Amino acid sequence: MKKREFLKKSSLLMASSAILPSTVFSCKEKEIKTVLKTKDRIRTAHIGVGNMGAEDLRDISSHAKVDVVALCDVDSNMLKAAAENHPKARLYADYRKMLSDMADEIDAVIVSTPDHTHAPASMMAMNLNKPVYCQKPLTHHVSEARQMRKLAKEKNLVTQMGIQVHSFYDYKLATLLIQSGIIGKVHTVHAWSPKNWGYDGPIPEGSDPVPENLNWNLWLGTSAERSYKSEIYHPGNWRKLMDYGCGTLGDMGVHIFDTPYNALALDVPKTITNNCRQPNGYGFPENNVVTYEFPGTEYTTKEFKWVWYDGPGAPNKIHEDLILPNSVIDKENTSAGEPSIKDKMSLETKVADEGKLPEQGAMFVGEKGRLLLPHFMQLPKKIVDGQYVDISEEIAVLEKANNMGKPIRDYALEGPKHYHQFIDACLDKDEVTAPFSYAARLTETILLGVIAGRFPNQTLHWNNETAKFDEDEANQYLNSPYREF
Repeated sequence: MKKREFLKKSSLLMASSAILPSTVFSCKEKEIKTVLKTKDRIRTAHIGVGNMGAEDLRDISSHAKVDVVALCDVDSNMLKAAAENHPKARLYADYRKMLSDMADEIDAVIVSTPDHTHAPASMMAMNLNKPVYCQKPLTHHVSEARQMRKLAKEKNLVTQMGIQVHSFYDYKLATLLIQSGIIGKVHTVHAWSPKNWGYDGPIPEGSDPVPENLNWNLWLGTSAERSYKSEIYHPGNWRKLMDYGCGTLGDMGVHIFDTPYNALALDVPKTITNNCRQPNGYGFPENNVVTYEFPGTEYTTKEFKWVWYDGPGAPNKIHEDLILPNSVIDKENTSAGEPSIKDKMSLETKVADEGKLPEQGAMFVGEKGRLLLPHFMQLPKKIVDGQYVDISEEIAVLEKANNMGKPIRDYALEGPKHYHQFIDACLDKDEVTAPFSYAARLTETILLGVIAGRFPNQTLHWNNETAKFDEDEANQYLNSPYREF
């Protein structure tokens, strides 16, 4: 099934007037938004409630004005666990049925599924005029990102992508510092994560019995038919695989790209090159070095380059821009074995020893120095001529001018802010900072790097106006057919 056909069907499920009350469709968009804004509570429906979905559910429901009315998951064990804390919520395995049954009882939808279901579920909810909070990366395909951005704008809906550190103190501070010109115009950004959401091994053969708790057909959703294999797809390793995830770049890259992308007011890139192994058609490369070239902005030089490093040991070769004061080059900078799924999902970064790069982070390189931004919950550091420079006075000025307060080094306290911002925006008490108008462009940038992994060491040229590559063979990966399920 073509995406357009699926989206047309999900838009409305209008063929049967028995499914949804006619009032849902007779309202003008302005009226729908006004009705939502006059509510004093928000009724939420959650699609995907295990792993990251469980965290999303916890933090959304911690808002004092939220009532969780529906929970949906293809894994009955995860659904049961989530329902223990929300006994009044109605339970579903199929998000399509949930949205059809409860369209007039839901005010906002939270999408926390594997990446390949982000767009189908979100588009259906938005076509029903529901504000949507969707986990990162916003979509699995570039075409979906553009469609979601367009629909959110047309319907004037409150939307937010799940990049919760976007609302943290250190990232706001780094944005203000860069835009204040603390290191002059930026010509290069290096960003890295040693996490490994790639798979260089053989394609699994055969099949295993599907567990009783899992609806495999619904888990596959719009993706192609495939036999179930234990511990390969569900519950966590789907990020490694091309049909369902977006690799390390799509997981941690979204978080770590976010602040430089926002601070430098970037749009989508002009060229993309991925230095990685040859594609195997199944799993993403375990190590990638992706180089983007962007059009310049008011905060960058005319020529601006971005380099991303991921996988075990990343960055494997330390560029001179990444050498720190009192630098200690860790030649044994490789992962000791495969980390757990929980560790790979975690955003936390260990505080690096003196002279060592943080495990994950970004380095801005400008005309007047460098700015190191560890990921996360650590202050940015300015480096000039190989020495750290005290910027406490500049930070104090920005804190006061922007009413920032002081950093809170407690993820349990900071984490819910991004979620609560979305709910407050639904109540017309705040504005979101990662709406789909922004998130779709960031996601598109990430996904172009993912596609470049199918063409190792070849520079791809992206046309922002036509939304196509100059290299026609790459355009097939901007989209994919939707399976009927």
